[in-house]
Amino acid sequence: MTLRWGIVSAGKICHDFVNGFNSYPDVGDQVIAAVAARDKSRAAEFAKLHNIPKVFGSYQELAQSKDIDIAYIGVLNPDHYNITKLFLENGKHVLCEKPLCLNLKQAQSLINIAKQKKLFLMEAVWSRFSPVYLRLEEEIKAGKIGEVKHVDVNFGVPIVAVDRLRKKELGGSAILDIGIYTLQFAQFIFKDEPKKVTAVGNLNELEVDIIDTVVLEYEGGRRAVINIDSTVKLWNKATVVGTKGRMTIEDPFHFPEVLIHVDGTVEKIPLHTSNITFFFENSAGLVFQTLEVVAITFAGLLESPRMPHKESLLLAKLEDTVRKQVGVHYDVDDEEYP
Repeated sequence: MTLRWGIVSAGKICHDFVNGFNSYPDVGDQVIAAVAARDKSRAAEFAKLHNIPKVFGSYQELAQSKDIDIAYIGVLNPDHYNITKLFLENGKHVLCEKPLCLNLKQAQSLINIAKQKKLFLMEAVWSRFSPVYLRLEEEIKAGKIGEVKHVDVNFGVPIVAVDRLRKKELGGSAILDIGIYTLQFAQFIFKDEPKKVTAVGNLNELEVDIIDTVVLEYEGGRRAVINIDSTVKLWNKATVVGTKGRMTIEDPFHFPEVLIHVDGTVEKIPLHTSNITFFFENSAGLVFQTLEVVAITFAGLLESPRMPHKESLLLAKLEDTVRKQVGVHYDVDDEEYP
């Protein structure tokens, strides 16, 4: 059986998702079957560019369609909860862009619905499926750096003027937009929940965080220090330090091509290319999560072992904690969810 994807929105991240998928040499038994946008003309234009057979002028129509099995949701953060809920309630599996939701309560609600409906749901933390990440994981498990004691990771890009980051009503937040990459990397390495989280940040005039520094403290004196900055370009690398040395994932660490080993050896795992331009850096790598999804759903599993529900819940909890400490509050934080 072929897994049929429906693309929810015709924006930039959806463009890159489909472009990465279509330009990959072998995606297995899965296809992009349909796309929906609130403006059907935009969906039609998107479909023409990417050779997608079905076009819908509303998310409701796509959710109710029998032409898809799974939805890739690439809308803005405040819409993640309601639109993911819509597709789950219509019997569709879902891969939703990160952050899964604006807060922990929303994330838990979606996971509850997915479990009740016996449907697959995953937060699209695509970094977890990077070949470089998998290679780093192999080296750590093999004991190449000894006992891991420290993680240092930075993500800074000058996007402070972009509406999706700066406006609270659009789910604006540096920790939710780019900071999630740093949080997930620390969790990818340490696995455990931090015993203490300390965050400081700078807010804009709309009370949205634009710069954050976070220290995550784990049992056994282990620590992660992360810097997030939407005002400047940082050296966006991630370093893991152990008792036998260090390994570094080079910029861009969020989906890299270069790993520096303990002995200084540089290993490069290049991504595939496309004749169509990508909007975001190394977006060809978005396809690797679909390879995971198709394997998991065909195996009858409802969550990914590499990006399970408990990990999304922990990330949401950490994001809530950072926002609270730096002073960012959304109206939905006061609401309750089933």
